[in-house]
Amino acid sequence: MTMLRAPYASDPARSRGRRHPEAPAPTRSEFQRDRDRIVHSTAFRRLVYKTQVFLNHEGDLFRTRLTHSLEVAQLGRSIGRSLGLDEDLIETIALAHDLGHTPFGHAGQDVLNDCMKAHGGFEHNLQSLRVVDKLEQRYPAFDGLNLSFESREGILKHCSRRDAERIEQREPGGVAARFLHGGQPSLEAQLCNLADEVAYNAHDVDDGVRSGLVTLEQLEEVALVHRYLRETLSAYPDLTGKRLLAETIRRMLSQQVYDVIDATRSAIEAAAPADAEDARTKGPLVRFSPDMQQASTELKRFLFKNLYRHPAVQAQRERAEQVLRELFQIYLTDPGRLPADFADGEDHARACADYIAGMTDRFALREHERLTGKRLIAA
Repeated sequence: MTMLRAPYASDPARSRGRRHPEAPAPTRSEFQRDRDRIVHSTAFRRLVYKTQVFLNHEGDLFRTRLTHSLEVAQLGRSIGRSLGLDEDLIETIALAHDLGHTPFGHAGQDVLNDCMKAHGGFEHNLQSLRVVDKLEQRYPAFDGLNLSFESREGILKHCSRRDAERIEQREPGGVAARFLHGGQPSLEAQLCNLADEVAYNAHDVDDGVRSGLVTLEQLEEVALVHRYLRETLSAYPDLTGKRLLAETIRRMLSQQVYDVIDATRSAIEAAAPADAEDARTKGPLVRFSPDMQQASTELKRFLFKNLYRHPAVQAQRERAEQVLRELFQIYLTDPGRLPADFADGEDHARACADYIAGMTDRFALREHERLTGKRLIAA
C-alpha cells in the first residue's frame, strides 16, 4: 500500500539544499540520492563488523551496527508510511545514524571521549555528521557525501550547547541551530529517534536470551515482555525455545509500532501543522502513548541492569577499553603510525580519534596486537 505524502512531511523538492550545490539527479529525489550515497559509503560497509552489545566475533547471530541500522530503517519506513511521511528520508537517517560509532559499542565512545577530553571530546552523533560531511572521500569536488540539510539534521540526534555553538559558527542557521534556539527536527528525524529505541529494546532482548546472559523467566519481571509472552503461550501453549522468543518479540514489536502510529497521529491532528516547517515548531510530535513510554522505559532499565552491566559483558568491555586507549596513545605519541589519509598537523588528536572511530572490532584487535604484541581479546 502506497501512501500519499502528507502536508507535514518533508518534501525533497523543497529541501534546504546541500552545502555544495549540485544539479538535481534525473531519476531520483534528493532524499533517494542521499540514501544511495550512504549505502555506497565506506563507513556504512564497516558497520557489519562493529558491535552492538556483543563483540563481533562472539557469534554470527548477534546484531551488529549494520543489522541494527537495517532494523531501524524497516521500523521507520513501516511507521512512516502509515503517517504519510517521506520514507526515503527516514531510510537515509536510519542507515546513517550510527556511521560515527566506534568499535566495541558504547565502550569505545566512552574511551575516545576520555582520551579526547583535552581536545574537544568525542560523541558518536557528532562523529556520524563528521563522517558524512568530511571523512568520506569519494567525490572530486568536495569532502564527505554532501548530503541534504534534512538528512544531516536527522543524523545529528544529540548535541551539547558547546558543540552546537561551534557548528553554528561554521554553519549559521544550519543543522545545530535547533539546539540553540529551540524547535524540533523533521518528523522523519523524530521517527528515526523513536524507531532506534524500539529496535534496541527488541533486538537486545533477542540477543540477550540467545546469549544465555538473561532468561525469559527473568524478563517476565518486565510488564511489556510478560504481557506478550503470556499472550503467545495462550495462543500456542506448547511453544518453546526460539519460536517462543521470536513470537513474543514479534508481538511486542507490533504493538509498539501500532502505539507509535496512533499516538503520533493524535498528536499531529491536535497540533495541525500546516507543513513540514510548521511541524518543527510544534514540539516533539512523534511519540509513544504515556503507558507504552513507561513500559519501554522499564524494559530499558532491565536491560541496562541485567544485560549491559552483566559481568561477562563488563569483562569484555574492560579489555576493549584497554585496546582503544592504548591505540590512541600510540598514534598520539607517534604520528607516523597514522595512515597518510588521516595525517592532520593542525589537529593530530582529532585525526587519531577519526582513525580509531572508523575501525571495525576485528581491525582494532589486529592493529592493537600488531603494535603492542598483546592479544587481549581472542578474535
